[in-house]
Amino acid sequence: MKKYIIGLLTIVSYALFIGFFFTNKIMYIRKKTDKEIIDRETNDGHFKIEDFEALEKEEICIPSTFGYNIKGSIIAPHHTNRYIIICHGVTVNKFNSIKYMNLFLEKGWNVLIYDHRRHGTSGGKTTSYGYYEKFDLQSIVHFLKKRVGKNIILGIHGESMGAATTLLYAGSVEDGADFYIVDCPFSDLESLLRYRLKMEFRIPGFLVMPFAKPFITLRDRYSLKDVSPITVIEKIKNPVLFIHSKQDDYILPEMSKQLYDKKPGFKKIYLAEKGSHAMSFTENKEEYNKAIDHFLTEISL
Repeated sequence: MKKYIIGLLTIVSYALFIGFFFTNKIMYIRKKTDKEIIDRETNDGHFKIEDFEALEKEEICIPSTFGYNIKGSIIAPHHTNRYIIICHGVTVNKFNSIKYMNLFLEKGWNVLIYDHRRHGTSGGKTTSYGYYEKFDLQSIVHFLKKRVGKNIILGIHGESMGAATTLLYAGSVEDGADFYIVDCPFSDLESLLRYRLKMEFRIPGFLVMPFAKPFITLRDRYSLKDVSPITVIEKIKNPVLFIHSKQDDYILPEMSKQLYDKKPGFKKIYLAEKGSHAMSFTENKEEYNKAIDHFLTEISL
């Protein structure tokens, strides 16, 4: 009986430890500082502080349906109804979006960049990898459509978590943009976490996920199965351009291929030859730029 109780307590202790440890890693993932992001973007040739400060920007503060504020900036130097919303990835903030902002400004589009929940200057206590973020994106879209008017031509560009958020928004909330560009999205969060457990901790997923999944639901009120762009991609009717680096070993390019294969309607995929995770633009600027130009031309924008 004593051995049974000890064994049971050991199992419970393991479950509690694993559940709290890994859900903390997920919910409260370490964020990069502004300095870290700006230094990296400057070194990569994407950011010049004097150029950014010279831009005329309108700071925005939009209420989230979850009780905090989403903060961002509108950069609209062009007399046009063409707007792009940029969704950054996990651990970074809107400073990471500046390279894409510049790319679209050069193409004559106006741009809205913003901080996801728990990132940058936006509120929110946890990171949910697209589950709550997709509703914040909806709030951003509604705000911009109301501001610009019914004749707005709207695109959304997302990177990594921002790409998954974009697909979750379009597939499970509303297909509310005219097109989407998704750079290195994951197809399914649980599959990604299992892969990262293997690569980073050398732990098989079956030792962790059965305990981590219920703790996520208990602590952050969502299920990992609901953070799965592959399950909603067939509902997206508007055009999607998928981008991924062939060398990405953080989110494997096969995930973009899976999404591309299941997406109905008009779609394109560009697999960059060089670059680690979220570095397709940095390492393949000319080809990346051409891929977007060809995509926009084919959808008559």
